[in-house]
Amino acid sequence: MDERVPTASNKPPEGESFPEGLHHAYWFSAFNAFSYQIVLSSPMVLYARSLGASATLLGLIAGMMPLLVIFQIPAASHIPRLGFRGFVYAGWGTRVLFIFAMAVIPLTGPILDQNNRLGLLLALLFGFNLSRGISSCAWLPWITALIPSTLRGKYLARDAAVQNLASFATFLIAAACLASRPGTWQFSGLFLFSAVTGAISLGFLKRMPDAPIPEEIQGGKARVPWLAMARYAPFKKLLVTLSCWSIAYGGIAAFTVAFLKSEVGMSEGRILAVTSASFLGGLSSLWFLGSRLDRLGSKPVLAVCFIAWAWVMAGWVGISGGAVSASVPLVLLLQLLMGLLAAIVQMANTRLAMAVIPVMGRNHFFAIYSVVGNVTLGMAPIGWGMVIDLLGPSSRPFAGLSWTRFAVFFAGAGMVFLFAFFLSRRLSEPKAASMEALLRDILLQSPLRFWLRFWPRG
Repeated sequence: MDERVPTASNKPPEGESFPEGLHHAYWFSAFNAFSYQIVLSSPMVLYARSLGASATLLGLIAGMMPLLVIFQIPAASHIPRLGFRGFVYAGWGTRVLFIFAMAVIPLTGPILDQNNRLGLLLALLFGFNLSRGISSCAWLPWITALIPSTLRGKYLARDAAVQNLASFATFLIAAACLASRPGTWQFSGLFLFSAVTGAISLGFLKRMPDAPIPEEIQGGKARVPWLAMARYAPFKKLLVTLSCWSIAYGGIAAFTVAFLKSEVGMSEGRILAVTSASFLGGLSSLWFLGSRLDRLGSKPVLAVCFIAWAWVMAGWVGISGGAVSASVPLVLLLQLLMGLLAAIVQMANTRLAMAVIPVMGRNHFFAIYSVVGNVTLGMAPIGWGMVIDLLGPSSRPFAGLSWTRFAVFFAGAGMVFLFAFFLSRRLSEPKAASMEALLRDILLQSPLRFWLRFWPRG
């Protein structure tokens, strides 16, 4: 039976459009990315390392943000008090204050030793991530209530493109600032840049249109049936797939950097440069998806991406196993694909959550969704790191490869991605097309068709 690509039945109804003022959301995303990529990414890790932070403390810094999302569970009941916009604004404003305080820490060298500065930094990072974890529980319910269901994929694709473009620019700024033996003023200037751009993002956040809290969830005093929500069949399938994806993806960003530094011997500047390419990959997700996410659904998109992720891991296994050299063009290609696939999976998961979560209890459903995904994402690097440390620096030859600790890690992640593929085939999504229909649409209905004309015909 021929499975045709859904067309008109999945198009937005006549006259359905984004709410007025939604363009402020894109500006908020851009300046928010300028801010959080400094505090939650490589620049913060490099500063903590300059203060003598151990690998354990670096892991704690990396995992603190996703782990503290667990506070969305108790916070979800308090959203009706301030409304969606007010709740997010209060949390984002609080975390900006913590960033301003972080900008002062590098300048306290004359009065505080390294251990005291590191302890103060960890305390401020905890406050930053706690306020973010609490307030973020209102973001997805707000966007879900604000944007028509037929336009959510389009919004998510645009939002991801904006965030990746801003993140790419932020990494270039950080790389230029920290290029050669950075001092305290460089780190202080970067943190101040993060704080100022975070403050600017609040102005756009305040201009975004608010959405009313549905009447059936305004009460907030009844006992929340958390277990029954988690057992809701379509939602449960999504949570299982999300957890599998988080386990596979959780350690990739950190351990590819560790591999390039310790095994390949790349310099910090070159690592930052090739890593920034992942944001260009995320930016290209807007071209790749277009309106496909709304027309074809999240289920086939996830299936294709998990298979592609397994192939990307195979590429890293080839490099770490000595089958191919770690040339800059190959590493750049893998980074681009990783950024593209990570952005698409995140969009597809979020859109599917918007589709399967019912209006009744929406705030609490999204809290469960965020907590399960983020806690798994925070614990995964710890687990993978223990495996890598347990294996040690030794290697064993097998099947033409030198099975180092990193080769085992990449192979293990690839196997988990394959398992996520099989789980994605069981997801529940109304009106979703098949994976074959998605592949047919990509090959026949995209600019790739132009390049296929030049393929040699025998």
